[in-house]
Amino acid sequence: MHIEMLRIFCDLADSRSFSKTAEKHLLSQSAVSQQLAQLELAHKCQLVTRKRRPIELTAAGQLFYTAAKDILERYDLLKSELNTLKTTTETRINIAAIFSIGMHSLPDYVKKFMVSYPNVNVHIEYLSADVIYEQILDGEIDIGIVAVPKKDRRLDVYDFEEEPLLLACSPRHPLAKETQVDIHKLQFERFIAFEKAVPTRLWIDAILARYNTVVRPVMEFDNIETIKRAVEINGGVSILPEPTIVQEVASGTIKAVPFSNERFVRPTGIIVRKDRVLSQAARYCIELLRKQGK
Repeated sequence: MHIEMLRIFCDLADSRSFSKTAEKHLLSQSAVSQQLAQLELAHKCQLVTRKRRPIELTAAGQLFYTAAKDILERYDLLKSELNTLKTTTETRINIAAIFSIGMHSLPDYVKKFMVSYPNVNVHIEYLSADVIYEQILDGEIDIGIVAVPKKDRRLDVYDFEEEPLLLACSPRHPLAKETQVDIHKLQFERFIAFEKAVPTRLWIDAILARYNTVVRPVMEFDNIETIKRAVEINGGVSILPEPTIVQEVASGTIKAVPFSNERFVRPTGIIVRKDRVLSQAARYCIELLRKQGK
């Protein structure tokens, strides 16, 4: 039995038409009928009821169809993996990260990766979390890196970094004098927040709610860079991941104060589509991110 014969049968079952199947495979209807007859003869059962239009599968035909689809999927996966093994020198890895991770955390990992795979083209895009999930599932991206990753049965999700969350304020703000701050001191403070649809906003809102602390969002933005600019001019305080404000803290434009209540963190994660066939280099990249992230 040939793989192509299984493809013809599955297409016949899907289209329920000899003519459409013949057209798709550049065959005559007679050739399609003969292929079907060979399958029925080999398995000593009727697979298709020919008297009805459109044609219908028999019980045996439905069983055969399910098994044939599984065989074809496994065979296509095998071919893809074999092709991956043939790629030895020029490989491209498409990575997408939310802007804050891509700008502040990812570059060091890319440098370490390129030491082991100098011939691999690492293409990095900065996208919103929603777009990253969409393009990962569409197969346009190999590896995605997001904050507060969500579970999805279609995705493999791996832990990346846990980013400490600190109070970010202008050096002119009264809380800038504190070495540690109780989160309750943010009660009714003017707050520069992420937009409500941003996963980090939901994460920080949950922390504030856990401590029964109510802030006053005076501005909302979809990215950390704009939030930092608003904090620098003392438009309000915010809670931001430590890696994203290292430069501003060093230059003195933002004061970062740890919380005394507990060590708050923002979880980040690596996402990959479950059935994605990755090159050896891409698999190494994921392991590097997971290992170093810990």
